[in-house]
Amino acid sequence: MSEGEFCVVCGATDRPLVDGLCAPCAADRTVLVSAPQRAEVVLCPHCGARQVGSHWERAGASPVLTAEDLNPLLEVAEGVGVRRVRWDETAVTATVHEFVGHARVRYRGIERDVDVPLSVRVVHRTCPECSRKSGRYYTATIQLRGALDGPNEKAAALRARLEEEWTKIVREMRPDWRKAVSWREERPEGWDCFFTDTLAARAVAKLAKQRFGASVKESSSLVGRKNGQDLYRVTFCLRFPRRVSPPPGPPSGRGGEQAVEQ
Repeated sequence: MSEGEFCVVCGATDRPLVDGLCAPCAADRTVLVSAPQRAEVVLCPHCGARQVGSHWERAGASPVLTAEDLNPLLEVAEGVGVRRVRWDETAVTATVHEFVGHARVRYRGIERDVDVPLSVRVVHRTCPECSRKSGRYYTATIQLRGALDGPNEKAAALRARLEEEWTKIVREMRPDWRKAVSWREERPEGWDCFFTDTLAARAVAKLAKQRFGASVKESSSLVGRKNGQDLYRVTFCLRFPRRVSPPPGPPSGRGGEQAVEQ
């Protein structure tokens, strides 16, 4: 700062100036952080996914609005850094939520606390994935079946055993594979699991073969044409052999007899 320069507002001569203003006075006259008069969050009521631009993300998220929803709505002035924001909900109706954000910001070397009122309208709109599932849309089926050889199993016992195998597989599925499972139907010979993504179904079938000993047979059927190309539905038949329990060991004690303390 040149000798004789001073802040045109407060008269300070010992502070750096920009356009004749020291940092505190510039901060007082600048809208550091603001929010639109009415913001909007589009939320799928079925899976909790949020629409961001033309795509959907965060499937499985809570329907409650959080900082992850609110922070991107803030409008931050040039040169301002936001340290942290804490949100308090002050009012709520069926579709509109009122918040106050308590923001800690840094501007030209000084930190300030700024309160930002924000009004958010929640729009419920079914995401494409849930829309397909509700319409029973699918591109692939995984059939859970018992082994072809060996003793016959009663239908109820077979389904119970196959359901246990399926539960183990689901635990090890990647989130995107699990998301592709649309619905499941009971069959006399086992279960049919319907997928909205053929690649995910193929990956699950491979997992069942490698990790759980299932045999896999893949087949496909033509279901129509779209944009000049044939459309196929793919079926993966998984057969799970019945696990044989090892025979019980001999009773404890020498020579197969129970040891008796003398």
